[in-house]
Amino acid sequence: MPSPNDHIPAPSARRERRKEARPGELLNAALDLFVEKGFAATRVEEVAARAGVSKGTLFLYFPSKDELFKAVVRESISGRLVEWNSDFETFQGTACEMLGYCMTSWWERVGATKASGLTKLMISEASNFPDIVAFYQHEVIQPGQALIRRVLQRGMERGEFRQIDLDSAVYSVVSPMVFLMLSRHSQGVCVSDQVTLDPKKYIAAQLGIILNGLSLRPGDAAPDEKKV
Repeated sequence: MPSPNDHIPAPSARRERRKEARPGELLNAALDLFVEKGFAATRVEEVAARAGVSKGTLFLYFPSKDELFKAVVRESISGRLVEWNSDFETFQGTACEMLGYCMTSWWERVGATKASGLTKLMISEASNFPDIVAFYQHEVIQPGQALIRRVLQRGMERGEFRQIDLDSAVYSVVSPMVFLMLSRHSQGVCVSDQVTLDPKKYIAAQLGIILNGLSLRPGDAAPDEKKV
């Protein structure tokens, strides 16, 4: 007859599972605190305490607060950009549909999550931490803008969009998404407390405005004509 303790893991197994879980628990705790308090005000001791481990244990995985922050960004944002670039390679729809997909999925995977608070953190504290800014530019800003450029370029090449200055046009897509994320953490500054901003309706409205501006107009040259 099986013993009641047969299904209880041995202490060593429980410790091993706990050890494997710690990096994720630390990243979750760090994200919470970075969003709540900002980068400068967050102390590694607080992160460790919230994750239920010692400060020494935290430093086994992340040697500094800077490295902890970088790991949080990679876990919660950078990985999404890898997914979207992969999606771009296999996406079968139009450039208009791809742009809508990017904006909607960015909200679902980043904007609607606690990770959106990192955008506010970067804007408010960027001037004090140039190394962190350089990292964020490399990991988030540049890859994100490059993906938008690819979508817009595809639309131009296929004759869906008129010929535009891509360096400027990317911000037409970025700006409304940044505003939407900031509105979640602005306590009524970006959007009045009396106004209910529905993210799906907002994105649909912004997408409509963007696509109307990108659409070919009478007199616009087709892509092949521009090359002549």
